[in-house]
Amino acid sequence: MLAIPMLWLKRERRDPSGNWGRRSASPAVAAWRLFFAAAASAIPFAASAQQVSTNVERAPTLTIERYSEDWSWLVDPAKRKGDWAEPLKYIPLNDDGSIYLTTGLEARSRFEGYDNVNWGASPNDSYVWNRLMPYADLHVGNVRFFAMPILSGISGTDRPKGPADATGVDMLQAFVDVDLAVADGDSLRLSAGRKLVSFGSGRFIDRRYGTGVPLPFDGFEAIYTGQTRQVTGFYLQPVDTRLGDFNDRRSRSKEVWGVYATQWLDATHLNGFDVYYIGLEDQNAVFDQGSGRQLAHTFGSRIFGDNGTWYWNVEAAYQRGTFAGHQSEAWGAGFETKYRFRDTYLRPEVGLTADVVSGDGDPNDPKLGTLNPLFPNGKYFGALSPIGPRNLIHVRPSITVYPHENVAVSLTGVAYWRQSTNDGIYSIPGFLVRSGKDSDARFVGKQIELGVSWQATPNLNVTGSLSAFQPGDFIRDTGSAQTIKMIGLQTTFRF
Repeated sequence: MLAIPMLWLKRERRDPSGNWGRRSASPAVAAWRLFFAAAASAIPFAASAQQVSTNVERAPTLTIERYSEDWSWLVDPAKRKGDWAEPLKYIPLNDDGSIYLTTGLEARSRFEGYDNVNWGASPNDSYVWNRLMPYADLHVGNVRFFAMPILSGISGTDRPKGPADATGVDMLQAFVDVDLAVADGDSLRLSAGRKLVSFGSGRFIDRRYGTGVPLPFDGFEAIYTGQTRQVTGFYLQPVDTRLGDFNDRRSRSKEVWGVYATQWLDATHLNGFDVYYIGLEDQNAVFDQGSGRQLAHTFGSRIFGDNGTWYWNVEAAYQRGTFAGHQSEAWGAGFETKYRFRDTYLRPEVGLTADVVSGDGDPNDPKLGTLNPLFPNGKYFGALSPIGPRNLIHVRPSITVYPHENVAVSLTGVAYWRQSTNDGIYSIPGFLVRSGKDSDARFVGKQIELGVSWQATPNLNVTGSLSAFQPGDFIRDTGSAQTIKMIGLQTTFRF
């Protein structure tokens, strides 16, 4: 059980006369107190069967990328349910319905407030991310055209803005698909353009959904789908999102390619296994060892399943290639498991997640041993994710309860260690956060996070989180070592 001191709820300082006295809490801390009270007041409601996710990476309703939704069933009036959005989901443009338009929208506002950014090495920060993402999906026989612009901004902070903060007005997704029928009812889909892409559990390629601006890719996909399997071949370049309007361009320094195959074991597509190969070229890769061009080949496999009571996801990967002209070799493994008490009051779910990701074993040896996770999801370990999956061991137990049919409350603890004491720790995008050259300590720190999600309507979700990351020996050895505290509040409207 993690023991994170809560003394900062009564933050004190020494006044000029030398006496100790209470200091007014910052807005983030005040919001923490209010949030804990609200979360506690939610518990007495009756439990229900409906599940609501408190994970900000998961869409509260519908899907994240939107293009995978199929509304063609609305062609049959007998199947319609009378929802107000149905006329916007299926707009026939010819008599037989083979040409139709689907429209939709996501409007999201997210507040994040931080105390002790980078464990106190950077100024406190708070801001609001706002984004509006309408889309239009035109189907013309076996051809479809999908377009999703984004209008995004950030307010409340004077710090330099990064690519995940805002991009003004730009095209987040714009691509064309062609579906070709092949033998035995299987299909081949050819896709070209800009789109949000995620493979498997998102450990290597994902959409960066939880941040202000998702991460799109420009490129090509060929997707073969059968009754029990799917194979995707791809060539993609990440899009560099920038402040300003209509100026996002595909990266000139990074590209990925590969094959991702899934074999399902039943008709639900909830149980199966993946095998994959992903190649990466990064002209400006940065590690504690140095910087340079990296060519990485990642081979991996994943086993996943969900029988309603148990959920499991086990993955391992091996990576080799070159970095700055020398050989590289790295690896990583992780698992997630969850057990649901389906017939118990509050319907609790108990979960455990763990990862082991290799770091570089010898900074004086030119051979790199740090795994490059490529483009993982934007909030990898939770709403507060100051470090990413490189040179890391992490263990994360969690419990989620459902005090009301539309409310989920989760509590998560995380402990972090360096896999190699000769390597540093990194952010999710891959920047070096703290070098490992000045400390032999392995323990990085521990974190606790409380999340609450309310599905107010089928289209409106409200989510909040409170997090604290208490530094360990490695952080104390390498610089400022105050506890990071963070509050996140988010509203998402979708149809």
